[in-house]
Amino acid sequence: MNRKFDFIKPKMIWFSISLLIIILGVVAFFIKGARFGIDFTGGTSIDVVLEKNATVSEVRKVLEKEGFEQLIVQKIETQKGEFIVKTKTLTKDQEATLINVLDKEFGVKEIKGVKTVSPTWGTQITSSALRALLISFAIVLLYISLRLEFKMGVAALIALVHDVLATLSVYILVGREITPATVAAVLTLLGYSLYDTIVVFHRIKENAKTIGKRTYASMANDSIHQVFMRWVNTLVTTLIPIISIFFFGGETLTDFAFALLVGVTSGGYSSLFIAAPLLVLMKEREPYYATLKKKYGQEAA
Repeated sequence: MNRKFDFIKPKMIWFSISLLIIILGVVAFFIKGARFGIDFTGGTSIDVVLEKNATVSEVRKVLEKEGFEQLIVQKIETQKGEFIVKTKTLTKDQEATLINVLDKEFGVKEIKGVKTVSPTWGTQITSSALRALLISFAIVLLYISLRLEFKMGVAALIALVHDVLATLSVYILVGREITPATVAAVLTLLGYSLYDTIVVFHRIKENAKTIGKRTYASMANDSIHQVFMRWVNTLVTTLIPIISIFFFGGETLTDFAFALLVGVTSGGYSSLFIAAPLLVLMKEREPYYATLKKKYGQEAA
């Protein structure tokens, strides 16, 4: 007799995997810190078009040789020879020196813009992002509580927090720069994660009406299997364009695409392996489902 894969029973394994990733991210944050873009830390960004062909590493090497530090060099694929050079805040003389160095080595065809960003701009972005997160969390909890039930709303909310923390942890672990595009991607991925979770919870709620001689965990596992192919199709069709953007969308879209890639993967994972098991833990504390667990749990073991 073929037995279905159990998404619920090994829940402590799933929880441990997620907790490990988040803990590693926290440890990495305190040991080496996170790489924040100049929108958060403050700095100077210079957008130039070079006459000679050059790679990112060549441009960085030339500028580092001249003593410029904390460099981030991005190549803009939409225009030949265009680079964005980001570094710590420069004086007007230092800006001119940097441009002269590039002109001497590669030839500067055009200076498209020079921007100096204050650290207070990053503070405003962070504050706005946190406010948006908190408001979205409150709306999610309210909506799911009214549409489905309160415990489903709590489980979905924990899964969303998991997705945000897991995405940021991966960013810190791999050392990628956190930019406003990262913040935008994190806010965007919440919608995807929530969609998958609601699909699973809706099926669980419908099947709970005819639970029969099953535990709540067994019924929830059956419900996941009923929507599993839909989950796979949604995840795959969402990841394909994101992966394409990540590899072929150019330097300016890389941060956004990477955050989406990690976040969507985390969101798909959390819908089945975090939100659903958490819901089962809460529901099987209710007297009715606790009785079913006691009566039929041994048979399912």
